[in-house]
Amino acid sequence: MTQDRPQSILAHLEELRWRVFKIFIAIAIGGVVAVVFADQLRTILEAPFNSAAPDNELQTLAVTEQWGVLMRIGLFGGVILASPAILYQIWAFIQPALTSRERNWAFPIVGALVFLFVGGVVFGYWTLPRGLAFLLDILPDVESNLRLGDYYSFTLRYLLAFGLAFLFPVFLFAAAAAGIVSSEQLGKGRRWAVLIVVIGSAVITPSGDAFTLIVLAVPLYAMYEATYWLVRLFLKK
Repeated sequence: MTQDRPQSILAHLEELRWRVFKIFIAIAIGGVVAVVFADQLRTILEAPFNSAAPDNELQTLAVTEQWGVLMRIGLFGGVILASPAILYQIWAFIQPALTSRERNWAFPIVGALVFLFVGGVVFGYWTLPRGLAFLLDILPDVESNLRLGDYYSFTLRYLLAFGLAFLFPVFLFAAAAAGIVSSEQLGKGRRWAVLIVVIGSAVITPSGDAFTLIVLAVPLYAMYEATYWLVRLFLKK
């Protein structure tokens, strides 16, 4: 027993190392593709700023700033393109600890994670122009000629936050499948769910206006409600 236990731990660490290595390779490949199409991605990512502040422009104030922005575009694009591989590798690492019945959920859950993450990013992109318009018009007499690096840091974090926020229904469903929560508990927790969703939406959305908060809070709570019915009807828990 004592000799097998260290080998088991080492085997898990070796498995984790290879999974992480594969994730990095997938991100690197996706990043190269993103850098190749950097001009097209810049047009897409800078469109919300051009829409919110058409009379202003982005500028660089440091020699290495453009290079840093290019690397951020590559990393963000790499994560988006590699998201199916990333989520699959995470699932594959925890899969041996699951029962055969739980393993049957592998591809549906990974597919749902990818769909919701990309959907969250797209949804965040749709709300971004209004958020920028609010933030850049607080002091109307001030010109909003932003630094390129600051704009991309804000925009990419904003989109990533939306993508991650949209993943919570899958983890909620997985918790129900594992017997951690039940549909009865989810039903009784609706009031808390509304409170958490509203607070979370207020934290994620930088504009602070009611419209942007609502357009995030409504779909997040709708996904909570959909998860409740999925757990009740499909898992019967």
